[in-house]
Amino acid sequence: MGILNLTPDSFSDGGRYLALDAAVAQGRRLIAQGADILDLGGESTRPGAAPVSAQAEIARVAPVIAALARDGAPPLSVDTMKPEVARAAMAAGATIWNDVTALRYAPDAPDVAAELGCQMVLMHMQGEPRTMQAAPHYEDVTAEVCAFLVGRAEAALAAGVARDKIWLDPGIGFGKTLDHNLTLLARLDAVCALGFPVLLGASRKRFIATLHPAAEAPDARAPGSIAAALAGAAAGVAAVRVHDVGETAQALDVWSAIRAAGSA
Repeated sequence: MGILNLTPDSFSDGGRYLALDAAVAQGRRLIAQGADILDLGGESTRPGAAPVSAQAEIARVAPVIAALARDGAPPLSVDTMKPEVARAAMAAGATIWNDVTALRYAPDAPDVAAELGCQMVLMHMQGEPRTMQAAPHYEDVTAEVCAFLVGRAEAALAAGVARDKIWLDPGIGFGKTLDHNLTLLARLDAVCALGFPVLLGASRKRFIATLHPAAEAPDARAPGSIAAALAGAAAGVAAVRVHDVGETAQALDVWSAIRAAGSA
């Protein structure tokens, strides 16, 4: 899953793809590099990010989704917590709703997800984007994240979302310390064992620079991001959400070939 941020303030590449032509060109570039899905977002969810109105978010994402859909692009995902933005994105040609709040932002979100009939990614986040990194705390991060994700999947199912439409995301970096992130990455098999496809989003996140201070700049974190992606692949995740599509695709191709040779 290639990341296409249509925001002025995303932590890694905010402001680069605000213009429609630049955004569509970047989407095509990610597809050429090997993206099987494109995830488009019009509101930053980095720590401390300011909220964006639904109208502004729709204005950012809908035209790009429509243009890429006309290209015959691979599946398009909208990264939003707002049901009205998800509606507009699906009308423009998206087929996946990637929600960092796991359908908790609005009371009607589960019903809208069921009505839209789209693929639904439910992510774990402790707190909300502006304050989530203030003081995250868990007794057992893996058990608590898994319990939350099962609960949100059950809520989606109760609203009428089809089981085969539901994906889970442990929410690396969303209300979690370095130790929490590393524990979850080491125990991704427990998340995968919940019975739903898992999306892993660890690309260019701050924990990489904490482990390797020379990677202070987000675009210097590709090697660490690839290491996390390979850990996810080994654990059985269904997809990795990444900025560096070409490099990650190459790494996964080589890793897959090595694994296949070992089982031949």
